[in-house]
Amino acid sequence: MVWTWRFEKADGTETEPAVQPEDFTTQGDAESWIGEVWKDLLEGGADRVTLFEDGSEIYAMSLHADAG
Repeated sequence: MVWTWRFEKADGTETEPAVQPEDFTTQGDAESWIGEVWKDLLEGGADRVTLFEDGSEIYAMSLHADAG
């Protein structure tokens, strides 16, 4: 299994991340990575991220701390 992130702007268009991710072998590794770099990603222009497992969308979330 491969876990990957997609990075999006507020309007939903895909964007290149400020920090290049790797392909992760577990969901926990992928989530730990996003937890460490989310501020850099946000400052680099990403507003949302979506987690995929082997190409299937698992969930999406905002990088903005005030998002509800």
